[in-house]
Amino acid sequence: MVRIDKKATRLYVLDTNVLLHDPASIYQFDEHEVVIPMTVLEELDKHKNGIREIARSARQVSRTLSELTANVGLDQIRDGIPIPRLNGPEGRLRLLCYTDLTTLETLDDSPDNRILAETCRLHGERSDASVILITKDINLRVKAAALGVPVEDYLTDRVFTDSDAMLEGVKIYSNTGSELWNDLALDVTVERDHQHLTYHLNGQIPVVWHPGMLVADDEAGFEAVVREVGDKHARLELLTNYRHGASVWGVHASDCRQNFAFNLLMDDDIDLVTIAGSAGTGKTFMTLAAAFQQTLDSKRFERMVFTRAPISMSEDIGFLPGTEEEKMSPWMGAFHDNMDNLLRNEDGESSWDNGATRQLLGARVQIRAPGFMRGRTLNDTFLIIDEAQNFTPKQLKSLVTRAGRNTKIVCLGNVGQIDTPYLTANTCGMAALVQRFRDWPHAGHVTLKSVERSRLALAGEELL
Repeated sequence: MVRIDKKATRLYVLDTNVLLHDPASIYQFDEHEVVIPMTVLEELDKHKNGIREIARSARQVSRTLSELTANVGLDQIRDGIPIPRLNGPEGRLRLLCYTDLTTLETLDDSPDNRILAETCRLHGERSDASVILITKDINLRVKAAALGVPVEDYLTDRVFTDSDAMLEGVKIYSNTGSELWNDLALDVTVERDHQHLTYHLNGQIPVVWHPGMLVADDEAGFEAVVREVGDKHARLELLTNYRHGASVWGVHASDCRQNFAFNLLMDDDIDLVTIAGSAGTGKTFMTLAAAFQQTLDSKRFERMVFTRAPISMSEDIGFLPGTEEEKMSPWMGAFHDNMDNLLRNEDGESSWDNGATRQLLGARVQIRAPGFMRGRTLNDTFLIIDEAQNFTPKQLKSLVTRAGRNTKIVCLGNVGQIDTPYLTANTCGMAALVQRFRDWPHAGHVTLKSVERSRLALAGEELL
């Protein structure tokens, strides 16, 4: 947009959508001044009623502003209200009110245009400072750029700067043309017990390694998960091979990434699993197989709960009658399709349409809407959260914190297919979850890139 010559004193004018997107954004500008125009306050007042997330955010912003202005006088309001910080100098909050404001010529009288006019007037009055408009509205940023108004997107809540930089959870050394042990100068000690083969490494550990990560060498056929890692030491545990002999509910892995996903899904020490990947890579299919294996066969869990964000790809179809499960049924196409494939016999016949099969699984399998999960505590549960990229970080936090005793949570998604407005690959709940739990030893993440996809699906991704 407009190249900004940032001076020592900066005034950040916040648009309404920034405050609604992150109610704590007022505290994210360090020692600089935060300016909230009167137009923004009026828009917040219009959004405060209701039970939707946008209304909750508007009320939270109003409470924050009320606390900041509670014990200050009129002179301090004019000079700037202190914004307390834990470390470093405190910032200032200014409430911008012009009684004789006129919108810019050739522009209609709308909230966006009034915010532009207020920003332009403040810019003219404060030649000693950099006045910068912060908004998540792309159209407003374009209009501001056309008028020469310094403008930026709100970037504080971005998990990473490039969507391609999202953790894959995998490090395969065959791509470098050298074997793992020859490429790394490490002292290796092997320990074997009746269940696992463990490698204790001492030396200069690669900085990209983190707990719950796959380390593989295709040339040597070595695949292990990182259990512990430090600057000078690491502990790797050899994976179970689900390609040939072992299987999960009769399902075999086709490559090292799928094999790693099965190991994470079947590992008792991993409580949180995130699986990313494009359509057709087997995310839901493998997760359901692991869920049935541990719920119906090994009895590790008492039930399986399947939920997903009820976000449509296009226009909403309107009111849906019936019970909670019946209302969620149109959103559960992926669940029903994979159940149909999992329950097929050697002759290609599926028992999923059989009433007795559905009644048997109904006692152990629950389909729940995410809007009714608040306040619940799920014990002895295998919880599957599908389409996690359509949740905000706050919504996904509400679901993950439902975990109680002996509960495993699996989040599935593809940050390249986000249907929720205002969410991006950098700000969605899926990206936040992967990044926040990167170094937790009881979490694991893998991005699937299976080649076993239909020719039509592959052609569609390349051409569209």
